[in-house]
Parts: sequence; C-alpha cells; structure tokens
Amino acid sequence: MSGALPVGILLAAGAARRFGGAKLLAALPDGAPVGVASCRAMAAALPCTIAVVRPGDDALAAALAAEGATVVRCARADEGMGASLACGVAASRDAAGWVVALADMPWIAPRTIRRVADAIVSGASIAAPFHLGERGHPVGFSRVHRDALLALGGDEGAKNVVAAHRIGVVRIDVDDPGALRDVDRPCDLRG
Repeated sequence: MSGALPVGILLAAGAARRFGGAKLLAALPDGAPVGVASCRAMAAALPCTIAVVRPGDDALAAALAAEGATVVRCARADEGMGASLACGVAASRDAAGWVVALADMPWIAPRTIRRVADAIVSGASIAAPFHLGERGHPVGFSRVHRDALLALGGDEGAKNVVAAHRIGVVRIDVDDPGALRDVDRPCDLRG
C-alpha cells in the first residue's frame, strides 16, 4: 500500500422501515440528527467521506454535504445495502481502500474508524473492530476487494466478502460500545 488513507463510505440509503421513515434525520439527545452524527465521526477520522443516499432524499443529502461528505445518490438503493456499497465504491474506484460505516450507528468513536483505516494502510486485507468479542463496525477493505465490492447487490452488504476471507480479517479490539450500537426504532435514540 502507498500509505494513502482509505475512503470512508457512509451507507445512508436505507428505507428505515422499522423506524417508520426519516431515521437518519431524527434527533439524538444532543440534537444532532443520527446521520449527521455518523458523518461527523467519519469525517473526523478520514479526510475523504462519501455518503450514499437514496434518490430524492434531498434533506439528508444536504445535511451530509454540509458536514463535508461527497454525496452520491444510488439509483439502485431499493435493492439493498450491497447495491449502495457498490455505488460508493464505484464513486471512488481508484481509492487505496474503503472504510464502510452505517449511517444509523452514530455512536462509533472516530478513533475506532481511524484504527480500522490504519490497519488497511498497514496492509490488512479486511479489518474490523471487536468490542467484548463481538465484531462491529465500521469494516475496512483494501483495494484488492474492489471488484467483489463493485459486484455487490441485495441487502447482505459485504457479509459474503468478509465471510470468504474471515481467516484473514484483522481483528482490532476496541473499548467502544458504539461499534455495536445502532438505531432501528425511535426508542433507540436515547443516549
């Protein structure tokens, strides 16, 4: 690797059906919208962040752009997370690698994101944080996985890519419960 930092990809194109819609614009206890808080953490750790949103989600796109993210509208968002991830990788296909985060996980510490990125820079093929023995987010991928990531579709995200290379996944133990915590329902917004 050249030492270049990977690109952050913030997946923000979900339909939020369990939440009842507009989850990423819902306010956390500190007033920040869920998606904005997630984007801020990514931007604090990586100089280049791509936020993948649904077509027509203009309010979210504007909020994420205001945080410094490059917004990409994914025409295939209805296919699921895999299609959204492929869209983000396609928008940055020359990157040294990618650190993929979910926009409904606003409590991930920037230091966790940076440690995943640093593992990719140091030569890891795939890297992921583990908190209390459980694999969390974000997950980092080196450039070697570009074609597999570009081929993704459906709602499984990159689970199959990680599973196919699970023996080589670099485990990063973190003291960051935010690496496991997401927002699925309105009751999850409480701090």
